[in-house]
Amino acid sequence: MHTAQELSSSDFAIEVAGRSASLQDLFPGFGERDRAGVVVRRPCGAVGASTLLLAAVTAFYDIQREKSEDFFIYPDYFLFHADRLWGDHGMLDVWPSHKEVVIADEPEELLRAVNDRAITRLVVQDGPPRPLAFERESLASARQRIVTALAYSASGRVSDPDVRLAGNGVTESYVAAVLDRSEGIAPGDRDELAAGRDRLHEEGLPVETYRRLTLDEALARL
Repeated sequence: MHTAQELSSSDFAIEVAGRSASLQDLFPGFGERDRAGVVVRRPCGAVGASTLLLAAVTAFYDIQREKSEDFFIYPDYFLFHADRLWGDHGMLDVWPSHKEVVIADEPEELLRAVNDRAITRLVVQDGPPRPLAFERESLASARQRIVTALAYSASGRVSDPDVRLAGNGVTESYVAAVLDRSEGIAPGDRDELAAGRDRLHEEGLPVETYRRLTLDEALARL
């Protein structure tokens, strides 16, 4: 819950389709019961969605602050690590650690894991879509519940983006901590990610981009 003391919603600048926006514009109907899920396939890959995660975490804590300044709760946001654990993202307030879920890199298994955790906002790694066949029950569950889907990149920048999120030095300090603390990450991968974060800066602020997807487009990237 370190972010609850160190971040506020004013620390984030969001643009959707070229216009200044709020998290509610990006996640319509956002509330404390929302469950976000990010699929990870690269070393420390979720740092590419760090600003989005932290903006949602901060909005969740804003709701808690409206009730009482004395609270202890983490949002139910999950990382779905395909095939193996791709790093420790606890500094992004994905916590406790069991919320970093390792799943076989198989689309149906990933969708089952997403459904089992009742994800309402799904974030998938950008890439070409694939023709996939899911079980009827899995598709029905996802279509009934998932409200928003986005594409992200481990690099922080997607092709053809329509969403931009800017963080600040505090959010980047959490990214640096993820890179420092994650075990089993090759030094070359760590250095490449750190250098990539430096390239995201615009006027001194880290800016990540995303692309809004339909649910079917997101599922085709599982």
